[in-house]
Amino acid sequence: MSGRERDVSAVVHGESMSKQRDSRSLGTILSVWAHPDDETYLAGGVMAAAADRGDRVVCVSATAGEQGTSDPEAWPPLRLARRRSWEAAAAMAVLGIADHRILGMPDGALADHDEQGLAAVGALLDEVEPDTILTFGPDGITFHPDHITVSRWVTEAWRRRGCRGRLLYAGFTVGHFARYAELYETWGIYMTDERPVGVVPDDLAVDVRLDGWQLDRKVTALTAMTSQTGDAIALLGADAYAELVAEETFVDASLASHMPVRSVARIS
Repeated sequence: MSGRERDVSAVVHGESMSKQRDSRSLGTILSVWAHPDDETYLAGGVMAAAADRGDRVVCVSATAGEQGTSDPEAWPPLRLARRRSWEAAAAMAVLGIADHRILGMPDGALADHDEQGLAAVGALLDEVEPDTILTFGPDGITFHPDHITVSRWVTEAWRRRGCRGRLLYAGFTVGHFARYAELYETWGIYMTDERPVGVVPDDLAVDVRLDGWQLDRKVTALTAMTSQTGDAIALLGADAYAELVAEETFVDASLASHMPVRSVARIS
């Protein structure tokens, strides 16, 4: 099958061959993240494909990402929050996500608001009654405290409700990290001395590789979030950046132990 005929390749592995599913069977999706752009990087293709099928997709950002700048004098929190909210609205329009909510919690301080965050996520689970929940794994991808906190909130709220729906954690593969480890170090994306090792393909619950117009759509959505993505796109170039973001991979929460980490010496 050619790339043009197969714009999205997706395989979802169940507990046995008889339970194999693909991403078309995710049903109603609740997608919960820390900052606008997290969801587009990690799940933009999965969410857009679900919306294309007419499935309900509710996407939630705990914060507006108001601290996400290296130039806080030019972009004080209120100004940046507005900009990132507008950028997120544009990105969601590209992806076809009609229901995107920003909870307005404090960027960089989510761990100080556990009670509020847990209640908010619980209310979302009760309202949406999702078949599938997408969020960060316990490592938060980059060990960002806000990412880790959101993962903890979602996991705890899900457990308190009897693990209704399928909880999937975003996690890159061993191969992805082999290709991009040096780049990620150069960018300084990690918040601690720990590094994800990556997931082996056989442990993936969802394995999506975008190409063709669906990859173009995701890149267009990310380009709309220029306050966060502009430098990376300029550094890598359009083609290399598209290759970087083409994969979306998730593991079942029950396999979280398959997302090991390692410690490294601090890189100066």
